[in-house]
Order: sequence, then structure tokens, then C-alpha cells
Amino acid sequence: MKKGWVAIQVGLEEEGEKVKKFGIPISYLYHPLLQELLDKAREVYGYQKDGPLRLPCSVDDFIHLRWQIERERNVSMNKHGNHHLHHHHFHHLPTSISFHSC
Repeated sequence: MKKGWVAIQVGLEEEGEKVKKFGIPISYLYHPLLQELLDKAREVYGYQKDGPLRLPCSVDDFIHLRWQIERERNVSMNKHGNHHLHHHHFHHLPTSISFHSC
């Protein structure tokens, strides 16, 4: 994984879904929607010591969540001319997301 990125593992094995790994910028971990999913991961899996960060959602749900974060990041960069992702730029996004398969 390149510097400034973190490995994520998603997929609901118990529902027969194949697990898939993704790389995301560490800054995405501060987004409120991903924070909610991280809280759920702690409840489901506990604290992980090594390996990719495992999140309790389907691949499709994670791809949608990542798309929402990237869309907001692009809007923020265009609006502010800023290439850094800051949590205060997300004030107009919903503070929760429902994962149909979680």
C-alpha cells in the first residue's frame, strides 16, 4: 500500500459474498459515513491488530460509500481550490448511511 493509504477488506462472507480488498486514502477514515462503519466494525470484529481493516458491509455498499466520499471531495476541491480533504467540508452530507446488507 502506498504511503498515505490504508487497505480495506469488505464483503459479507456469511452471505456467500467474496471478500474484496481496496486501498483508500487515510483521510477518508475521517469522513462521518466511514466513521459510522468503523464503529460498526469495532462492534462486529473488535479491534484488529494487523492486516487490512475489515469492514462489515457488502462490496457494493462500500463502493457506493467510497463514491459518495470521492464526489464530496471533488466538489470541495472545485469549490475551494483545495486538494486536501477536511472533515468540515462534509457538513451537507447525511450523517448516516444504511447498509442494506449489514
